[in-house]
Amino acid sequence: MEPVHLHLRSECKPLEYRSALTPTTTRALVDAGYIVYVEKSPSRIFEDSEFEAAGAILVPENSWRVTECHIIIIGLKELSLGVFYRNAHIYFAHCYKRQSGWEDVLNRFRKGGGMLYDLEFLTDDSGRRVAAFGYHAGFAGAALAIKAWAHQLTHTPDDHLTGITPYSNESLLLDDIRAALQIGTAASPTASPPRVLIIGALGRCGRGAVELCQRAGLDDSLIIQWDMAETAKGGPFPEITASDIFINCIYLTSSIAPFISAESLAQPGRKLSVVCDVSCDTTNPHNPIPIYDVNTTFDRPTVPVVVAGEPALSVISIDHLPSLLPREASEAFSAALLPSLLELKNRETARVWKDAEALFHEKMRDLEEMEAMDRLADGPKPNPN
Repeated sequence: MEPVHLHLRSECKPLEYRSALTPTTTRALVDAGYIVYVEKSPSRIFEDSEFEAAGAILVPENSWRVTECHIIIIGLKELSLGVFYRNAHIYFAHCYKRQSGWEDVLNRFRKGGGMLYDLEFLTDDSGRRVAAFGYHAGFAGAALAIKAWAHQLTHTPDDHLTGITPYSNESLLLDDIRAALQIGTAASPTASPPRVLIIGALGRCGRGAVELCQRAGLDDSLIIQWDMAETAKGGPFPEITASDIFINCIYLTSSIAPFISAESLAQPGRKLSVVCDVSCDTTNPHNPIPIYDVNTTFDRPTVPVVVAGEPALSVISIDHLPSLLPREASEAFSAALLPSLLELKNRETARVWKDAEALFHEKMRDLEEMEAMDRLADGPKPNPN
């Protein structure tokens, strides 16, 4: 049997340091007979030499664009839109829930003849994702939320939090956030630490947010943990505006009532000053936090929300939060993904890959049906004669 050829591309998203493969998982794949190509990367948390020592073949950055069609390309974040996609690609495409630009992404696969195995939708027999960054997304989101809360208490509204860079390890991040929590608490009008409300607290993402708050030093009485039972009545929820920090960790699959709104923010007695939308469904038409419309970045992590009165309110909406801890996040994710990658040699029959392929074809049919409806809506073109 011809060995599986897997090509790890360099990420093109600014400040993205994570990697879908690590030297550890690369060694496991090579030992299993895979041929693994790794693009040289100026930003990946792992050194190129670590992959080479693990048995990978180093190749130039962006060489995935011209590699042979039988090679499977793996990465994390979005691809360059400058080419059509000829290969099978494994990555988070963010196009199956009709996010902004979804038609263009799928159309590039159609024109190139490629295949999308979307990492978000690789699931086990129980329907649970085989690998996810959720825990580290929640952990990092909560860390930035506390940091932003403290910053706002010690700076003017025009002096925004800037220049966030990844931490080499978890201990350094915790030291920084504990210090920020102490500074913010001392600067608080009541000399009190923040009350944090987390929605989606029972999921992987929510557990990460809860654990960060606990390890940063917040008492459990200040960490309000909500999940589906607490939100079943439908929002907006006054409990959110009565908290200092709100962290959204839900996995959005359908239209729901908004958690907060401009009207709920205008009610008297608001304490809320920081929203961290870890779910980051910014362009989803069903976004339950409709108070902002842009993604933020590590170099400018917050966007202000226009509100009446004090305190000022800002939103964190970074769509690759786990990059704050790129080494730990990559190691955990890649280790969880490895068993499925080892099934790529049987992707025609392995359930996880068969299901992912079937979903791709389903979404392509959705695209074609939408295009057909658009043509009908436009009506026949007039005869120029």
